[in-house]
Amino acid sequence: MAYKLVCIDVDGTLLNSKHKVTNRTKAILLQAHQQGIHIVISTGRMYTDAEYFSNLIGVKSPVIASNGAFIKEKDIDKVIYQDVLGESLSLELLEVFRKHRTKPYFCTPHKFYYGNAMFKLFYVASQILGTRSNKLDMEYIFSWKQWQKILNKEKNNIVKCEIIYRDIALINELRTELKNIAQLEIVDSSRYNIEITRKGVSKGNAVAMLAAFYGLKREEILTIGDSENDLSMIEYAGLGIAMGNASETVKQKADYVTSSNDNEGVADAINRFILGNRF
Repeated sequence: MAYKLVCIDVDGTLLNSKHKVTNRTKAILLQAHQQGIHIVISTGRMYTDAEYFSNLIGVKSPVIASNGAFIKEKDIDKVIYQDVLGESLSLELLEVFRKHRTKPYFCTPHKFYYGNAMFKLFYVASQILGTRSNKLDMEYIFSWKQWQKILNKEKNNIVKCEIIYRDIALINELRTELKNIAQLEIVDSSRYNIEITRKGVSKGNAVAMLAAFYGLKREEILTIGDSENDLSMIEYAGLGIAMGNASETVKQKADYVTSSNDNEGVADAINRFILGNRF
């Protein structure tokens, strides 16, 4: 089967543990793109972040951001799909977080709002250490009243909410409660976080939308990922590939397991299944 659409996760997949894309990976992805293959970044990150990595590898394909809540063409400034949480649902989430004394993160496609002051320190440290080279438009929200104002102001733009905590017991407690809210889609990309979008949003559904957009069959699609939020697109694709560093659940659902992110697993997979080279 000739694959025409390739969707690639970022963290733990495209990026190695140093948060870099290797030169070999860039070269192989660009070679596939120059052969007419759509190389699509598909990530839980906000659109601005996702667009940065798409530009970094030198492709012109659309971008799937916020776990599929936002899909956009880059070069013609066309939004293909957007699904927002909305004000009432966002405020309901806010009440849950206030009850558990947790500080959330909400994002639009282009702006990141954070409630944990420590995030700014991590962000600055990542730039100093070279693990982040792009800048985000961010705003610290320091009170519940201010959160209410922001969620009203951005009610037509908030596409995703996230909770990040090192207290796994609290994360599990929150996840259980949030799953009882029928309008929410709950996934995670690590044991320390919860990623929240509106019900029905997923990377798999986003890939299906792009397939329809391009008039492609599932058999013509290849996806690569490592975490729970990648499962839907791995299961949807004609060829779903798990990274060598992926969770066991993801590996079991995948059609093929490539090398780890520290061993250029994305490059190896594209080399094998798109370019036809056996390493």
